[in-house]
This record gives sequence, C-alpha cells and structure tokens, in this order.
Amino acid sequence: MKKFRKVLDGLTTSSPGGTIGSPSCGSAAGTPTAAPTPREIDVQETLTSDNFQLCKTVRHGFPYQPTALAFDPVQKILAIGSRSGGVRILGRPGVDCFCQHESGAAVLHLQFLINEGALVTACADDTLHLWNLRQRRPAVLHSLKFNRERITFCHLPFQSKWLYVGTERGNTHIVNIESFILSGYVIMWNKAIELSTKTHPGPVVHLSDSPKDEGKLLIGFEAGTIVQWDLRAKKADFRIYYDEAIHSVSWHHEGKQFMCSHSDGSLTLWNPRNTTKPFQVTFPHGKIQKDGRKESCKPILKVEYKTSRSSEPFIIFSGGLSYDKAGRRPALTIMHGKAITVLEMGYPIVEFMVLCETPYNNEVQEPYTVVVLLEKDLIVVDLTQSSFPVFENPYPMDIHESPVTCTAYFADCPPDIIPILYSIGAKHKKTGYSHKEWPVGGGTWTLGSHTYPEIIITGHADGSIKFWDASAFTLQMLYKLKTSKVFEKPKAGEGRSAEMVEEDPFAVQMVSWCPQSRIFCVVGISAHIILYRFSKYDANTQIVSLEVRLQCESEDVITPSENENYPCFSEQGSHSPQPHHQHPVSPGSRTPEGAKDRGPCLKVKERVVRVPPGYQSDLVIQLLWVDGEPPQQITILHDGLSLHLLVIILCMSTVDLYGATDPYQRLTRSPRRNRQSTSGSTHKPTRANTPTADKSRENSFSRSRSSSVSSIDRDTKEAITTLQFGESYGRKSDVLPTPCLWVGTSLGMVLLIPLSIPTDHEERMEEAVTVGPSGAVQMLKGSILRFAFLDCMGALIQSPYEVWRDLNAPEDPDRPRRRKLVHFSPSSSQDANGDGHLAVVCSERQAKVFLMPSQACLFVHNITESSFVLRADVVSVCNSVCLACFCANGHVMTLSLPSLRPLMDVNYLPLTDMRIARTFCFTNGGQALYLSSPTEIQRITYSQEMCDNLQEMLGELFTPIETPEAQNRGFLKGFFGGNAHAFDREELFGEAAAGKASRSLAQHIPGQGGVEGMKMAAGGAVGELARARIALDERGQRLGELEERTALMMTSAESFSKHAHELMLKCKDKKWYQF
Repeated sequence: MKKFRKVLDGLTTSSPGGTIGSPSCGSAAGTPTAAPTPREIDVQETLTSDNFQLCKTVRHGFPYQPTALAFDPVQKILAIGSRSGGVRILGRPGVDCFCQHESGAAVLHLQFLINEGALVTACADDTLHLWNLRQRRPAVLHSLKFNRERITFCHLPFQSKWLYVGTERGNTHIVNIESFILSGYVIMWNKAIELSTKTHPGPVVHLSDSPKDEGKLLIGFEAGTIVQWDLRAKKADFRIYYDEAIHSVSWHHEGKQFMCSHSDGSLTLWNPRNTTKPFQVTFPHGKIQKDGRKESCKPILKVEYKTSRSSEPFIIFSGGLSYDKAGRRPALTIMHGKAITVLEMGYPIVEFMVLCETPYNNEVQEPYTVVVLLEKDLIVVDLTQSSFPVFENPYPMDIHESPVTCTAYFADCPPDIIPILYSIGAKHKKTGYSHKEWPVGGGTWTLGSHTYPEIIITGHADGSIKFWDASAFTLQMLYKLKTSKVFEKPKAGEGRSAEMVEEDPFAVQMVSWCPQSRIFCVVGISAHIILYRFSKYDANTQIVSLEVRLQCESEDVITPSENENYPCFSEQGSHSPQPHHQHPVSPGSRTPEGAKDRGPCLKVKERVVRVPPGYQSDLVIQLLWVDGEPPQQITILHDGLSLHLLVIILCMSTVDLYGATDPYQRLTRSPRRNRQSTSGSTHKPTRANTPTADKSRENSFSRSRSSSVSSIDRDTKEAITTLQFGESYGRKSDVLPTPCLWVGTSLGMVLLIPLSIPTDHEERMEEAVTVGPSGAVQMLKGSILRFAFLDCMGALIQSPYEVWRDLNAPEDPDRPRRRKLVHFSPSSSQDANGDGHLAVVCSERQAKVFLMPSQACLFVHNITESSFVLRADVVSVCNSVCLACFCANGHVMTLSLPSLRPLMDVNYLPLTDMRIARTFCFTNGGQALYLSSPTEIQRITYSQEMCDNLQEMLGELFTPIETPEAQNRGFLKGFFGGNAHAFDREELFGEAAAGKASRSLAQHIPGQGGVEGMKMAAGGAVGELARARIALDERGQRLGELEERTALMMTSAESFSKHAHELMLKCKDKKWYQF
C-alpha cells in the first residue's frame, strides 16, 4: 500500500526513549522528509541525555617537559611538576593522579606537607597553591599571589606550619600554611648581608633550617653569599662570601658542617664555627693537566650529603663533568667513601632526590634510593647494592620511546587476548633490574567492579607497535612488535627510502586490528602495508611480497595544500613523519631516464627468516615508483579478511565507479591500463587478485571542507575518504544481503559496490573476486568519515570475523583445518530473509540513516555548520548504541541511533594541537583517548555511569600512617646540642609578634576545592574514621605535650621556691649594711 507523508511526521523523532514509528527524516534545520519503505521500523531507544557526562579519567605516560620533583618519605608518594602547569602524583601501581593549575604556569617548586595529605606548589606566575590530597581528585584549598617579587625557592621544615619563601630580590618571606597568609616577619637581603657590601647578593637559591637548631635558618644567595640567620635574635650568626656562584647546599645531619656545589664544578665543605674559608674543596671530575692547571668543569647543579650508620657518607650530585670530553652524556655521580660511580643518563637531568629512611634532618639519614627526573624519563637507582642497579619502572613512562604517530583503542576485548600477549611479551623483557620492592609504594588502589579487558595500541616513528593493557584505568605494556624486521636495513643516503623519507622510513601511519581473529594490518609511511597473523609458536618463514604499480594521467594530479597531504595532520614541533614528496614531480625530474620505474621504497627480506612467537608477517604489499614519481601515501585501510580481501585506497578517481549516475557529469578519463602491472611478487597470493590494484586511480589527496564546491574543475577532483566491508544490499531489488563495499568520498558521495566472491574454498583459491558497481549513490555534506550498520531492532551489526587458529600449531588429525566464519547479529529475533538493515553514514558536517535495501533516508542531522567533524564512531553505551563525534572546535557530541537525536554536546577542548586530531579515538563503554602531549595519553569518559563510579576506580593518595617517632638524643647530646626543641615559630611569626604583612605584597585567593574537596574526602566511612583517628592522635599528642610542659613548669616552680626559701633563711638575720 502506498504511503503518503503526513505534515507532522517529523515529530516522531522528538520522543526520547520512545518507539520510533514510521520512518521520517528530521534534521537540525527542521527539514523533515519521508520515503516509502517496505516495513515499519520499530526501535525502542533507551539512551537519554541523562546517560552522558564528559570528564577526564586518567592520564598515562611521562609528564611532558618536567620541571620539579618532590617526595613524601612517610606516605611514600612522588610528585612531578611540568612546564604546562601539570602535576603528576604517583604511588604504588594503580595510584596515578594528574592535577592541572588553571593558570597553566610552569611548576617551579614542590613541597609535601609530610604525612599531612597536602602539597604546596610554586608556579612561574609567582603564585603558591595548597593542594588537598586527602581526596581521590585533589583540589586547591588556598592560593597566594606575590605581586612585587618573584619566587625562586621554597622550604618547609618537617612538622612545621610555616613555609619559607625566597625571592629574586634576595628577601625571605614566611607563609602560614594553615591560613595561607603572609607573616609580618621578613628577612630583608640588606639586613642579611653586611652593610659594607656594595653588591646585591642575587636571588635566594637555598633555604634550610640547621639540624642542630631549628631557630637558625641557612640562606644561600646565587652570587656566592651564605648567611645563617638567627630567627629569634633577628640577626646573622655568620656570613660567608665565596668567589663562585652557589647552586645548592646540603647539611650533615649533626649540623656541624654543610656542603655547597658551585658553578666551577667544585664542592666545598664548611664548618659553621669557622667560616673564613672552606676546610675542604674538591673538584670530583677536574683532573690536573700537564701544565699544572685544573680542567674546567661544568657546574654542579645539585648536591646531596647523606650519612649512613654502616658505611661512609654518600655524596650524590649532578653535573660537574669536564668540558673537554665532548659528546659525553649527562651524568649522576655517586661518591661513597673512595669509590666514585658515574651513572650516564640518556637525557639531561632536571632534578634528583635521595630517599632516606627518616624524615628528620637531625638523624642519620640512611639513604636507600635516588630518584632521577630526566627530560624524558624517570630513573630510580638502588643505593643498597654496590652495583647501583635501577628499579624496573611499573609506570608506563616509555610511551614516547619513539614518537607516537597513531593510536587505537579497543574496549571489551576477548578475555584471553591479554594473558596471551603478556606471556609472549614477557619473554623479551630486559633483565638486570633491582630485585627489591618499588620504593614509591604509597596510596591504596583496588580493582573496581566496573572493569573489563581494554587494549590500547600505539604506532611509533621507528616502525614499532606497542600493545598496552588499559584495563581498570591502568596501563601496562603487553607486547612490542617491530615492523622494521620485515625489511632490509636501508643504507644511509641510498635507495628509494632515502629519496622519499629521510628519517623514519618505517613510521606507522595507521593500524587495523581484529581482536577475535587476531589479524593485524599496519600501514607505513613508505607506502607499504604489512599483514600479520598471530601464532604461539616460532617458525621459519618466507615473507610473501606483493608489489603494486599504480599510475594516473598527469593532468589528473592536483597539488595538495601544505597541511592536507594526508589525514594524519602534520604539525610544527611534532614527531610525526614528514614526507618529502608532497608535490608530485614530472617524470624524469628526479631520476635518470633509465631508472624511472625502479622498485619500492623499502626492500623486503628475501631469505627465509626465523620469527618468534607473536605476530608474524604474512604478506607485505608495496607501492612502486612510477615514471620517477614516488607512490602516494596510503590514506585508508579496511580489511575484510573474513572474505580474504584487503582494500587499499590512496586517492582514486571515482568516475568509473559512478558510471551513468555521476552527479557531476564529468568526462571519463581512464588511466592507461596498459601501463599498469603487478611485478615482483614471490608467488601468487591465495587472496583475491588485489581488487583495488585493478580499479584504483592515483590522485593527490585533498579534503573538501565545504559541502558545495563552486568550481567545476574542483568537482572533478574527488578522493576516497573511507571504506567499509559488510553484508548489505547492493541493489534495491536484492532480497538477501551479499558482501558489499561501501565507499565514501571527499565530496560527500556514498557509493555501494557489490562483490562477487566464490563461496567454495577451492574455487576461492583459483577464481578472482569480481566487482560490479551498482550505481547506488547517496550524498551528504562534507567528506564521508564513517559507516556502520544496525539491524531493524537498532542493535549494532558487527563485521563477521574468522575464528583464530594457529597456523604453526602441530597438526591434529581430529581437527579440520578449514576456515570458520562467525556472523554476529545481536538481535536473535531478526530474520535473515530480507528484513533489511539500517546504514549509518557520518560525514564532516552531517549524519544520515538509510534503510536498506530501499536506500530510503530515514533520519538526517546537521552536526555542525561552523566547524567540521574530525572523528566519528558508532559505539555501545549502556547496552545501547550511539554516534559519537569529535569536532575541530573541541566539541564532543553524541547522537542517538537511529533517530539521530542530540544527547550530549560539550565544549571539551579547543583544537590547539593537530596531535589531538590525529590520535583522538572513541571506543565502547563510553570511553575515548587522545595524545595530550608528545609523551602522554589522556583518557576521558562520556558515560554518566562511569563518572558516577570514577571515585571507586581511582586510587587513594593519602593513607592514615603514624608519623615515625624521633630518636632519643640522650642527655649529653641534648645538653650540648643546643635547645632546638624549645623553638616556637608561632611566637616569632604569628600576627601577635610579627604583625601583618603588607597587603600589596601578596594577595590571598581562596581555592574552589576547599568545601567541595572536604565533602568528597569525607564521603567514605573508612576515610572518616581514619581522619577522626588522626585528629584524636593529634589531640592526644598535644595534650601529652601540654602535660609535659605543665610538669616542667611545676618542677621549675618547686625549684624556684626551694632556692628562694634557702636565700631567705640565709639573709634572715643579716643587717642592711652587711649586704
């Protein structure tokens, strides 16, 4: 019966979660349409806007451009600051937190409030921030902005609430940590130095309290001046004027001497009682030359002087190497007794810190570990062994070992794939690490209930591919694959690879992986594709090579714009491989006439090679140079390996695919078929006879950013932008679905190509796949990005896959060695005889849903008018499916399926870096990721359910731990060692004694995370009890101290009363003139 469109049929798309009735087409512009369909579509949509919320979850990798380092010796957590204002806080594996300053200013200094669950950061905008770490998501409690002075150094004594802040002018200010208000007590630089000194001492580079007496503050100035300031008397105890600039100072735990590092590569040892000159000056790496002079050395930027009960003290410093030894790596030097060990590092040293057993600076330190922060790595050295081995890092700090060029994200993988990959990857792990437990073991983390197997794949510039276990918000490397082992090593400056790509000829451009069949495809920058199959056994194999020669008419070539030469956007400063053939050259312009048609860019190994267990190369496809021109880069790869097909598209002319249905009525200009050939293959492949090699046309890639192109000449330039295999209906008259290839172009055209594939296994080996364009053409705005298929119940139709079987496994006669295909259709109620299905098509600006086989447009939605979509995927969320889009303006959007109702639209981040566009990807379960920096992966979620469970899945940074008790100093040590414990900072720095600081000097800014952070921290009963216990312990400790003071006062009063009585008795009978 013929249907007629109703006037208000567009209203059927507006009911959230309701049943979708007769097909209609609604758009954001309000232009509903309808078309006759063979049946009613009855889809119960369950997703609403309440199911979506966008938030960051966790960040993996090494902090980009690190600047500062801090460690809490009681909580055993580590903090790393970065130039972009980020702070990473690390504990035991699973405890990994990222904080970001809103200002984005570089973090210059970090100070833990030891065992207090708080962190102070000093940023380059001269602002101090106090972070609350007693919650899973740390927040700023207070901020203090200095207006007139620049912060250069910070020091917080253990168990003190007063923070010393040194400035560029040489002054030292004091901040109350509890209120974050500046004290009126200031140590001015002109009072710290002698009045007769005519020059400014420079910025403050060091602050520390004397281990012997907390009332003495040691101040180090950059120009070489050192002052010990008596905080009670408000005067200098001593002043040291040294010729060389000072970089750092470190105390001996007894307070009887301290060591300084200088700009000339020397270390000086000073006695506070005799400061006229250092009693020891050493140049650890400065040797005496033949003429009697010492070698000039680099500055020693930091020194740590740590004592041990059982051995000689440790002197550990960075820098100080001789200038004469060119090309020497940055080094960390460990001096232990007479032994000097130099540990060379792969990158410059940013900061290092020695971890000790005690948090008290007046006790024997007992160092056990050195944490070294490099520009691109984190090294932890074991000091308890004479060989100083390093610890195996449990965090994924080597993501950037080679620059990341592409990413892929797979959620809800088969449960057996992660153990298999891990078992194979574990065989190739490095050895020689320290056997002791990882020293940064703070925090708590438990495996949450909402976890499932997740895998992240990263492709790199050196051709390596890494598989990561990303389950439960962690990241652990499972397996590493090196694609370069398929090829011979290219000689420098020789071969086609040198002409095409000078650096990184093996760089990975894109990957395609089927977790079920374990088939893996890799596209490289040198116009090559490698097909891998998984095996648990090693094997001796001959690599099958297939060389494809593609050619086009020279007038068909259009020069791409500078940043549009391939989809993996180029960027300034990024490490993505840059091609050297962006502009095609005329034949013979680069190579001699006789060398126009030489081989591919890389040479495949021709000999039999032994491959280890894991992914083993099964086929290598390479594109050849033609007429002296390099092959165009591969922009799209889609595998239909269940059909034994592999489609590779560069930029092909689509005239022949349209046929008579070409909407632009272009003149057909076929390539010169007689000049195309396939050469150099080692033997005839068992797959299809490269269907695209017979029909592909080479054109330069040019993406259209507009839905309409005014130039007729521009209309003739069309590129293939996406492909999708699937069981579909190639023609409207089809009754049963058949294998089809969906093709999307840069002009927004959708072409449907039926494939004729022999079903019998033997025929499949001998007969070729035939392709017959059906003439089916649909049009959208902008380049086509994604295809997906739903059944008539609205469930996602997964692509069929081949069940994995190990081709290298020993033969079992009871087991047939035949292919087994799995066709997945989630709706069991769907009949296989012509019920049809829904096709979801998304372009840069628009999304449409078509009903097959009638090809009627059911729904349409204009996603954006002012920007364009960079990434779109159909994903499963909350047992349903939706269309997720990421736009160039930073918006993340989700649309319901099949009605295309907007469910979420969040302005997440501005696209300031093309790296984000290249690496952003969605996956099932409401998750996504992107490369936030060259060294870090940021994971986000757009699922409300996951946001609600986020607190449960993240680790706890703070755990209730009792502060270790100070050692008994003994009577004599306490008597002769000064009255360090009688020092009360509150009496000196409080408002009653010191007054208020100038309001113009610093401005207090209350933090937004104060009240909210405390609410979140008090959310759990365990955390509440723990905090109550700590508060009770602190109260009991204060009461105990009060009792001790009371007892001391009573004893003192009794003694005074006794002496007064004795004096009265003695003087009782004396006359006035006898006194």
